[in-house]
Amino acid sequence: MPDPSSWVVVVPVKAATRGKSRLAVDGVDRAALARAIALDTIAAAASCSAVSQVIVVTDEATLPLHAADIAGLRFVPEGEARGLNAAIAAGMQAAGERMPRAALLGDVPSLRGEDLAVALHAAAAVDRGVVADAEGTGSTLVTARAGLAWESAFGEGSFAAHRALGCEVLEVPGDSTLRRDVDTAEQLREARGIGLGARTTAVLG
Repeated sequence: MPDPSSWVVVVPVKAATRGKSRLAVDGVDRAALARAIALDTIAAAASCSAVSQVIVVTDEATLPLHAADIAGLRFVPEGEARGLNAAIAAGMQAAGERMPRAALLGDVPSLRGEDLAVALHAAAAVDRGVVADAEGTGSTLVTARAGLAWESAFGEGSFAAHRALGCEVLEVPGDSTLRRDVDTAEQLREARGIGLGARTTAVLG
């Protein structure tokens, strides 16, 4: 039997030229910033003690080169762009159902591996779980136990949508770095206040 504490985490990443269209920072290249945010998120997931593999779903051909210093990643092509949930589903298909699985949004640049581990430890006790974002309306992490068919409903109002799918709320601290996703300059300022990953910090100078 697989170790229930060993998770497969799927991270969907848009091509940097299309990602973070609402994130504008004066003097900073948006594509470089979007890529750095994704890479910091991926690196944090890969560093998590509860994670056995990180699967990155993307149509950006150069992302594996940018992520060459992050060990143990598996890249899956997104194929035809059909939205966030379809991209995650492609990653979940590649993962199979033998292991517990989680979908982590690729825009959590302050994420620390230990905060992800806290959430995954809580998720091990439920069939499906969800972590709300800092605003309480979106979701940053959705989980499913081994053997359970994957479902997700990321998008506007996704926290309520995931609750409707049967996801139980994973109790993580209110100040968990897992909650602070970044779509806007204001959210980036908040993430900077709790500490950004090295790549995002470097791009911002």
